[in-house]
Amino acid sequence: MYEGVIQHLIDELGRLPGVGPKGAQRIAFYLLAADPEDVRRLCAALIDMTERVRFCKTCGNVAEEEECRICLDTRRDPSVICVVEEPKDVAAVEKIREFRGRYHVLGGAISPIDGVGPDDLRIRELMARLSDGTVTELILATDPNLEGEATATYLARLVKPLGLRVTRPASGLPVGGDLEYADEVTLGRAFEGRRLLDV
Repeated sequence: MYEGVIQHLIDELGRLPGVGPKGAQRIAFYLLAADPEDVRRLCAALIDMTERVRFCKTCGNVAEEEECRICLDTRRDPSVICVVEEPKDVAAVEKIREFRGRYHVLGGAISPIDGVGPDDLRIRELMARLSDGTVTELILATDPNLEGEATATYLARLVKPLGLRVTRPASGLPVGGDLEYADEVTLGRAFEGRRLLDV
């Protein structure tokens, strides 16, 4: 639709997840009208990120050093590992400020349709971490969708011979939600995970 540099920018922005053609166009024209210094800061932050951020050699989370701040934190409980799909999931769990263990980022979920099998994930690295006997509980916090469930089931079966306590976060109805809008799987899980009400 446009030509040259502006179309190239729209095309590149459109490759970002969650940004469609109209959103890419909106962002491009916002940047065109923005203060050039603000745009330079954005560009510098993007370049800085590509040059300095890597993945933690231990857990696979994002880090600026060899290991992430969580793996370096000696106050964290090394006997509990929470397995997640992506680094953004680590950030989500950390927001609740309840979990004091360590993490393992798989780098995705098993999805035969997308050509992602167990060998494409950081499962070998997880098994290596479990081999020394330090870990006693594995929390499988993969997404509650088809791929996440398949990954959690695969991992649970794989680690069963190790005799670890394998858990999965409860899932069910969101606070503020209405029963009539809940799908059958969510409602079923909510009933399975029901707890005693202390009054």
